[in-house]
Formats: sequence, structure tokens, C-alpha cells
Amino acid sequence: MSAWLFADVWEAIAAVQPDRPALIQGERVVTWAQFDARADALAARLVTAGAGADGKVAAYLYNGPEYLEVYCAAFKAGLDPINTNYRYGGEELVYLFDNADAEVVVFHAGFTETLEAVRARLPKVKLWIAVAEPGHPAPAWAEDYETLVAKTPAQRPVKAPWGRSPDDLVLLYTGGTTGMPKGVMWRQDDLFNVLGAGGNAALGIAPATSIPELIARIQGPEHLRSTMITAAPLMHGTGQFSAFISLIGGGTVCTLPSRKFDAIELWNEAERLKATNIVLVGLAFSTPMLEALEANPGRWDLSSIRSMSSSGSMWSQENKRGLLSHIPGAMIADSFGSSEAVGLGASASAAGAEAQTAAFMLGPNTAVFTEDGRRVEPGSGERGLVAVSGFLPMGYYKDEEKSAKTFKIMEGVRWSVPGDFAEVNLDGTLKLLGRGSQCINTGGEKVFPEEVEEALKTHAHVRDAVVVGVPDPRFGERICAVVEPEGAHDLTLAEMTEHVKAQLAHYKAPRELVVVDSIGRAPNGKVDYKAVKARALEALGVKA
Repeated sequence: MSAWLFADVWEAIAAVQPDRPALIQGERVVTWAQFDARADALAARLVTAGAGADGKVAAYLYNGPEYLEVYCAAFKAGLDPINTNYRYGGEELVYLFDNADAEVVVFHAGFTETLEAVRARLPKVKLWIAVAEPGHPAPAWAEDYETLVAKTPAQRPVKAPWGRSPDDLVLLYTGGTTGMPKGVMWRQDDLFNVLGAGGNAALGIAPATSIPELIARIQGPEHLRSTMITAAPLMHGTGQFSAFISLIGGGTVCTLPSRKFDAIELWNEAERLKATNIVLVGLAFSTPMLEALEANPGRWDLSSIRSMSSSGSMWSQENKRGLLSHIPGAMIADSFGSSEAVGLGASASAAGAEAQTAAFMLGPNTAVFTEDGRRVEPGSGERGLVAVSGFLPMGYYKDEEKSAKTFKIMEGVRWSVPGDFAEVNLDGTLKLLGRGSQCINTGGEKVFPEEVEEALKTHAHVRDAVVVGVPDPRFGERICAVVEPEGAHDLTLAEMTEHVKAQLAHYKAPRELVVVDSIGRAPNGKVDYKAVKARALEALGVKA
């Protein structure tokens, strides 16, 4: 069986279908030949930039062809790509780039002002590359992206002196369970395999065992190639890994022209491009998608859509049923997993057979263990932690302690245990209960209460603060600040929101405010989050 390298596979695909679209955004179409050539040109510059073997390349970009070109270039050059949350503020970027040892940063030029404020604190970065935008040219201290990718290198494909290895990493930074982003280290070979290696379990297609076999499949029936719209951000695992799957199969990855999600635009693009697959993140995307369909019955021909898939946020049965009533020929795939645990479980819904919310079939390498390491028996009603074995990440970058807490040896096998609690029903399906921590999941973004609390408490008129998640019909949860004021000051939601936004990514700002006389901490300083959340729900008149 092959030791898989993404660049080797994509180069082979480009050779047999050079004129097929690889990347589309609006009117921009990048063919497979162009994708390969542009990535080669960028890879050549990365090699001369001074980044050594396994050097780190950060993509600080919105969705678009450049994102995947950067990843392909890094793979070609034997370097390790890093995702970057484009919502991060300066302090968060400093932490991320420093922790990841980023040596190259490719960024949209609209982020220039944010980077200029912190660039001097990032001495490890040897090369800045800017993707120019209308009104935002590349700054003087950065090289222009389009100029670089237009320079065809003398020798193609580009390979660095140190070569390529299946041990080269994809670093996927995630919030995890502690609040500080940490880099999940996926070996390329492990990631390629866990993403199916060109197979499709739902269609009964086994993983490929070699590049020639993969190429033979791609040159086979056209319907196996996907035209995928990744509405989800490529900076997150859901969008990124889904895009990889499409490209591994010789498909086309399409990103929306706008940077703010617009359901009307999505359906327009799906019809125009005859999309076969749509990737989204739970209710944050599917609710406006359904609302658009309900408000415009029959407006779009969506008969080309074979599947809609989501991961990272639970998706309600009612919402699935509504979408399938408008697109009855589609299948909805709801994946349960995380950056460090792909394939924990899945559910599939078709018109008239919608899966229950939070109900998942166990993946083939998945089990549920009690906290003392015993397997949870189906139908026992016992709660446990969901774990997956098989192809796994190496751990968290530069964090052996956190790695040891998540990646555990049980029954003589290495498992990834990201912290999701579940029960196992009698029929073997999972009843997902959620994280044991206080992590708030709002529209697929993980927000950690302590970080927001500390930001709130820097306000001059805030004595104490606790942050909880309250139900939201679109985003799953929204952030609620429970605040104890200093003295008789009247605090407003707008004031608290702006104060947090000045320090943290905007999605971490509260959308609800409850003012209390006292937080009611215990003598040891700890807070009863369950009790505070109950107070917040009562004050807001919201049911749990």
C-alpha cells in the first residue's frame, strides 16, 4: 500500500485532467493545470525563503483558491501548512504564529493593519506574502502573491532539497478544551487515509491502494467526481478536510464570492455550478439556507445536489427534514468528530428518513469508555467518553501534557479521546451528550468562558463576570455574560460587547447580558456554572 503524499497525488491528477476546473470562486476558475503550476511557483519561493525542512507556513486567508494553493505549495516543498482563524485579533495571532513556529505567513492584504501592529513581535517569520485586494495592495514589507505564482519555476514539479515525506505534517489549530489554540499534528499519510484515501464508505468504494489505482478511478464514471461548494471556512477542519476529499477524487472545490455567508448566494451558485455537494456547519448555515428555500419555493434547480454534509455542530432533525423537502434527491451526512478525532460517528438522512438530533452510528474504530477505562455496554444507560482508534494525529504540537490527556492507551490500543460524553443505545447508536467542560459552541466556533470572563473583568465598572452559553435556534448556543457591576454603574450589552471585541475575536463577544448583585462564588473562588446558567436562562426567559 502506498505511503500517501498529497502533492504527489494532486500532481498526478493534474497530469491526466489539466483542463478540468480544480478551484472556483465566482467568475474565477483555476484549472487543475493552473492549480499545479501556481502551487509550483509558490513552492519554489518557499524553498528559497529560508524555511528549513518541516518549516511552518501559515495561511491567514479568507476562503478562496489561494487557500488551497498555499497548502499544495507547502506540500510540494516538504513544509507544514497551518490554518489561521481570520477572526483572531493581534494578541491571538502573536500566540498562534509563535506557538506554531511560523516561518512564512500568507495573508489577505486587508489584514495588513492588524499585522503591522504585531509584526515586530514575530521574529520567526522570514517571509510575508500578501494577497492583494481591492483597496488593499500588498504592503512594502510583504511580497505580492500574484507576482510570485506567475513565475513558472525552471524545474517542475518543485521539490525541496530535503524532499517530501509521508511524515510531513498538516497542523490544524483548534480551540480544544483549554481555551488556548493548540496544533493537532496530522501526518500526511494518516490524514490521507482517515479521509478515505479516495474511497467512499457510503457508496461502498474501498480506499485506493496506489496512485495509479486512484487515477484509474478518476478517469472512470464522471458521477464519482464532485463539484463541492465549501460554504464552511477552509480555516476549520470541516471545510478544509472536505476540500481535500474532493481534490483527492479529482473534483472541483468551489468557494462563495462573498465573505459573509449569504444563503441566496449559496443557492444561486449551487444552481449555476450544478454543485453535487455542499459543506456547511450545522444550524448556523442550514437555518438561513432553509429560510431562503421557504421564502422562494421553486426558484432554484437544485437537482444536481447529491449530498449536504456538516461536522462540528449538531444539526436538528426538523432542519434536515425541511431541507430535504426542497431537495428530495439529496442525502444529508452529519459527521461527529473533531480536529483530533475524525470519524467518531455519523448519521445519514434522506427524505422521509431524517436522523434524530445528536444520534450517530458509531464509526468502525469508535468505542465509548468510562473515565476509568471500561467500555460502555449498549443499552446500559451509562455515560462515557467517545474514543476513536486507527489513523490518528501524533498529538498536539509542542504540548506533551495535553497530548497525554487526549491520546490514551486503552486495551493495548492508542485512542483519541477529545472529551465528548455519550451513551450507547441498545442498537449500538450514540446518544451524544456534549463536552464535559464549559466550552460554548456557537455556530461551530468554540468559545471558552474563562477567556471572555477575563476580558469582561478588565472593564473599569465590572467587579466579576461569568460567561455561559444559552440556546440559540440558529447558532446552537449564544454567549451570555452574567456580570456583577462595580458600585451603582449601569452596564449595557453594547458596552460589554464592544469591550470584549477590542480584545478578542468578535465571535467571542456576548450577545446577551444579565446583571446580578453578586456572582455568588464559593469561598475557594470557584463558581457553580450550572447554577449561574440557570439564573441567566430565567432572567432571559429562555428554556434550556
